[in-house]
Amino acid sequence: MDSFLIKGGRPLKGTVSISGAKNAALPILCASLLTADPLKISNVPRLRDINTCLRLLGSLGVQCFWHGDNELALRAEEVNEPVASYDLVKTMRASILVLGPLLARFGEAIVSLPGGCAIGQRPVDQHIKGLQAMGADIRIEKGYIHAKATRLKGARLVTDMVTVTGTENLMMAACLADGQTIIENAAREPEVVDLANMLVKMGAKIQGIGTDTLVIDGVERLHGCEHTVMPDRIEAGTFLCAVAACGGDITLNNADADSMEATIEKLRTAGLTVQSEGSTIRASMNARPKAVGFRTAPFPGFATDMQAQLMAVNCIAEGTAVISETIFENRFMHVQELVRLGANIEIDGHTAVVKGVAALEGAPVMATDLRASAGLVIAGLVSAGETRIDRIYHLDRGYDKMEEKLRLLGADVKRVSE
Repeated sequence: MDSFLIKGGRPLKGTVSISGAKNAALPILCASLLTADPLKISNVPRLRDINTCLRLLGSLGVQCFWHGDNELALRAEEVNEPVASYDLVKTMRASILVLGPLLARFGEAIVSLPGGCAIGQRPVDQHIKGLQAMGADIRIEKGYIHAKATRLKGARLVTDMVTVTGTENLMMAACLADGQTIIENAAREPEVVDLANMLVKMGAKIQGIGTDTLVIDGVERLHGCEHTVMPDRIEAGTFLCAVAACGGDITLNNADADSMEATIEKLRTAGLTVQSEGSTIRASMNARPKAVGFRTAPFPGFATDMQAQLMAVNCIAEGTAVISETIFENRFMHVQELVRLGANIEIDGHTAVVKGVAALEGAPVMATDLRASAGLVIAGLVSAGETRIDRIYHLDRGYDKMEEKLRLLGADVKRVSE
């Protein structure tokens, strides 16, 4: 099992390129099930979750081939058996995104109830409720969702909460449904927009992209296309938090500042200087950060996927920050690990009070989920001495060659295997 060894205390200086967004690439790859034609997807990150998704699609009969470092060719002429097994689905919750496309195009789907990070329940009832409203016959047996429909029918869908994967699943299913589907209370995340834009390239008829109401007029078939995955706003935000904590001057290429306004606004409040032009972001910090409180919320609010990283900045900031987590009930598991490094954090339900300390000290810590591991990396980078982060397979699910990119910025980070 791999670990990171980090010798902290160095400012970050240099340039790195941001990879494609994992949270956009996964639904985009699943959308290959909607057509028999070939798709060419560029800027796909090389991640553990991407490999899991490709294994899942391959098990269904989708042909998947890498070209170069980050381009994928996919073709789903037919599906051998519309079954997404537990062995593949258990490690990645986004596997549920094959449910809508399989049902819409092939009339049947058997998909295991999903797993993934242990950050909360994240139920899929909104997916099931929406597909049932579109005429699907769904039952759950022995941990599997069994869904059937001769052809889905357009319907008015109102989700009980804002759900990103729910919106994506229902939007993909609606593209091949008979008639018009209206999804209200739809997620507005940039990754949802990226998927919608690709579906339009495939011949889908979608209005209201980027708003909380999507109107989809179903078509008989979709065709192939070429698409480039958007830059990963969470990876970019993680590097911005790292320089805010450590100090220095970094440049991010292939980044999209417009997709991460909430993160940039908070970091500017903390004292980070941020300038953006086109696909380039430059950020510098020459003082101790100021504490900045925040509340996670669906887009355009502050992303829950950036909570652990900004908490790490607050650990060494001047002042006290109050952080409210409103999305996932178990997303403060990294707190006890930050405390091992010397952080002063108190938890009260879904609220964390972080009192900044002058310095952190390196220690052995353990990653508990994907974004928690990124927060621990930032804390390790700013800690005196050596920090060992175990279970970084969580990190590999969402960050492409993070240690290599950090070394380009002058950090002392090594991957070691037991």
